[in-house]
Amino acid sequence: MKFEAKIRVQYYETDSMGIVHHSNYIRYFETARTEMMREAGLPYDAMEKAGVWMPVLSVNVEYKMPALYDEVISVFCRIEKLRGASLDVAYEVRGEDGRLCAVGSSSHGFTDPDLKPVRMKKEQPEMYEVFSRMASEE
Repeated sequence: MKFEAKIRVQYYETDSMGIVHHSNYIRYFETARTEMMREAGLPYDAMEKAGVWMPVLSVNVEYKMPALYDEVISVFCRIEKLRGASLDVAYEVRGEDGRLCAVGSSSHGFTDPDLKPVRMKKEQPEMYEVFSRMASEE
């Protein structure tokens, strides 16, 4: 996987056994995706100022092994598929020792603020080019 975000598991993200609650993996995915886009030069706030939103269409998570309190996990992500008005992102979460904790994916649309689809290649060619480079680097 291309991009890596390091995240320390916080106490409030765990249950009484010190295991990360399943709902937090989606937050970890979002953190990694946001940082990946920022590093590529497409921070969400700049996209929104340009009139492009990226609503979540779906999220999938498969849990393999638990992540634990105070552990620094690695969340890897990459653009798996880029289409005209949407994209898919793949994720992998690994513990400090390298064990696979979770895998997943998310799908996102490109829309305007009224949630009407935006054909990125035609309407935002500069942004589309950045996404295209990100997808092809895999």
